[in-house]
Amino acid sequence: MSFTTNLILNFYSLTVLVIIYFHAKKSTEKELLQQKLFMMMLQLTIILLSLDVLSRFDGYPGTIYAAVNYAGNFLVFLFAPAMPSLWLLYAYSQVNDEKLKIRQWAAVLIGIIAVNAALLVFSQFFGWYYTIDPGNIYHRGPLFWLPATVMAVLMALSFIYVIANYKNIERKHLISLLLLPLLPLSGFVLQLIYYGTSLILNGAALSILIAFATIQNDRLNTDFLTGTYNRKGLEFYIRQKISASTDNRTFSAILLDLDNFKYINDTYGHNTGDRVLAATADLLRSCLRSNDFIARYGGDEFYVILDLSDMQELEAIVGRLKRCFEQYDEPSCAPFKLGVSMGYAVYNYRSRLSAEAFQIHVDNLMYEDKRANKSSLHQLELQLP
Repeated sequence: MSFTTNLILNFYSLTVLVIIYFHAKKSTEKELLQQKLFMMMLQLTIILLSLDVLSRFDGYPGTIYAAVNYAGNFLVFLFAPAMPSLWLLYAYSQVNDEKLKIRQWAAVLIGIIAVNAALLVFSQFFGWYYTIDPGNIYHRGPLFWLPATVMAVLMALSFIYVIANYKNIERKHLISLLLLPLLPLSGFVLQLIYYGTSLILNGAALSILIAFATIQNDRLNTDFLTGTYNRKGLEFYIRQKISASTDNRTFSAILLDLDNFKYINDTYGHNTGDRVLAATADLLRSCLRSNDFIARYGGDEFYVILDLSDMQELEAIVGRLKRCFEQYDEPSCAPFKLGVSMGYAVYNYRSRLSAEAFQIHVDNLMYEDKRANKSSLHQLELQLP
């Protein structure tokens, strides 16, 4: 591969990754481990693509070109094992979010990277990995296969781990996680077969683009605690539904608010409160269709968006949800009940309400139901002996 071809490929890959980087920086979930690992993968690939250009001054005579070629190759070999290590950790984090286990895996991988760094330093004296002759031409060394094998094994482990745990991975993310090591691994094989070809990092850039579009971008609109959509995803979806509405086809919304959630949090702790929120999300999924939209709107509020234009059908769904919560409470050993207040409405296409105005309308209906529930409970308490 010529220097010009390599430069063009790397330039386009870098441009894509830099654009992704600035979009990913806007994430509100910067403290999440998966987001941190993704950003590390992204940053390292940007660095390696830049270094790869420096390592392509092969055969260009002159002191400056030789120094650049030397530094570029050294740094590429130094950071090379780190890239598939991050892919493996990222794949692992999609299945298991236990930070202690991930740290243990990271310690092992850091050890591999450290050993590679030590061998690379010795290689400068003994030519184990590579040599650069007086004509500034790069030659593979007798132990070139060692870092190459380590990279291949780490990439293969990422692929195998995803296959082995496919049942625990969201289906819409599975293909992206499989492609994450597979595309650069394909470039790696080509590079071994065709000397001078450099496609590993370009394959990595394509993998990161796919992961960002299908996994990370999806997570930007996902509530990390319940796995439902978050408020940002909800507002975007409602605007879409309003834009797509017609006189004959519109949509419905239900706002659910957990009763006495503050009491549960204050009395039994925030961990119990978090479990209640997660259980509520699971309960909603079990009671609704797979294509119904569920979002966590606020602390203990959930929105459901349905493709229903008929009020009677919507009321039937509301009745089903009430029965689901009642049935959930019956066998429960918890010292509290999972009560819920609901506001619901069919969007009136002719009203031309904005997304914000429609949500305010549904909010008001929910608060009316909450006041009615409190009044009914108070009346029941008065009647008890």
